[in-house]
This record gives sequence, C-alpha cells and structure tokens, in this order.
Amino acid sequence: MWNQGCSQSSVETSSYKAAPSKKAHLEIFPCTVSQLLAADQLTNDCFTICDCELNQVSIVGIIRRYAPFVTNVQYSVDDMTGPPLNVKLWVNMEDYPPMIITSPGTYVKVIGSLRSYSGQRSLLAMTIRRVKDPNEIGSHMLEVVQAHMQLFRKVFDVNMNATVVLQPEGSSGMHPRGVLPNGLSTVQGQVLHVIKMFSFHDDGISFHDLGTKLDYINVRDIRSSLAFLINEGHIFSTIDEHHFKAA
Repeated sequence: MWNQGCSQSSVETSSYKAAPSKKAHLEIFPCTVSQLLAADQLTNDCFTICDCELNQVSIVGIIRRYAPFVTNVQYSVDDMTGPPLNVKLWVNMEDYPPMIITSPGTYVKVIGSLRSYSGQRSLLAMTIRRVKDPNEIGSHMLEVVQAHMQLFRKVFDVNMNATVVLQPEGSSGMHPRGVLPNGLSTVQGQVLHVIKMFSFHDDGISFHDLGTKLDYINVRDIRSSLAFLINEGHIFSTIDEHHFKAA
C-alpha cells in the first residue's frame, strides 16, 4: 500500500533538504498524469500540489510508445486523465535486462520524480514494472483519491476536483451536506466511481469485487446504491445481475 511505500522511501531520502513549501505527507505520492501536468512549479525539480511538495510520485498507465537509447529508455505513458507523460529511465543497455523495453499497449507502474526540461515536464523514473493484474489499475486510482483525502481533508476525484462540499452543521450552501453536485449521496458517488474505473472490462465489475473495494461501506448501503444507480440510468448489469458497468 502507499503508506508502506512512504516508510520505505523515507529512509532513502533522509538527506533531502526541505523546501519552503509544505513537504508532502507521503514520500511516494500516488498521482494521475493530469495532476502532475497541472502541479505548481517552484524550480526545475520542485513541484507542489496545493502547497505540498512532491518528492517521489507513482503513476499507472499504458505505454503508447517508447524509444530506447544507449543510456536511457524514453516512454510515453497515458492514464487517460490527460495528455501522455514522457517518462525517462536511465539504464546501461549492455547490462540491463531487455525486459525493461516494454512494448506499447502494456500497462506499467512508474515510480520517480517530476522534472522539467526546456518547459516540458517528464517523469525521471526510478523503477518501471509491468502491471500484470488489471485490478492494480483501479487500486491505484483509489490510492490517489485516498491519499489526497487524507492530505487535504477533502474528497477528490482522480482529476483533483472536490466532489463533496464539506460544511459545518447548520450552514447553508448549494448542496446539502454529504450530497454530490450531481445529486448523488456520498455512498452512491463512491459506488459509481469504482464501477466507472472497472468499466473497461467487458463484464464490468462484480458485486463481490465492488464490496471488496468498498469494504468500509455497509453491504446494504452498496445494494441500495446499486438499485438507485440502475433506476437512474447511471449503471447497468452485464453478464448477470451481479456484474455492473457505467452507462
């Protein structure tokens, strides 16, 4: 999990000098490509999200193209949240295993540091590994949301848009407390969000897997949310009544 990566990498970066901005709580910060492209830039190698400094980040996406060179391999990684991001991995091609050259169409997880060269942002990779389990793609997106919720005490979607208006009791606002701007409850929004992330599967996501991803939500609330979302046309069943995809 990302908190394990945090404790592990904190040892490796113990000599890092703190910048004037707030240091991110997580040493390895789960992100999307769109978040990295929109991050505020302080220097060529220092970026922040909401005044929190990014150290090492992780992304999961599909390789669109790659170019091997004598000293490095350059990838174009796309997670469908924004334009593909350039990723550079420094290697010695004579000593490095050929498996590092992953073909286009392969999903990978990249851990590295965001950099800017001649105004173009790229990710300087420490590690790149192939994603063998498709569930890891959805899990990464959940980690992105969870990391930002814990860091900023708000509820975000994967594009860093606040999805719930957190208001004090008794205060007035455009949306009731716990209700999303689209009229869904918080639980209904979370159920729909997970189903959308797995809608690239032909069968969608099963009720069992949905319950596993949302194990902090009561099963009855998940069932009632599914019934509401089906009735409202947000989702539909696929191979049977226990598999769902977003409309």
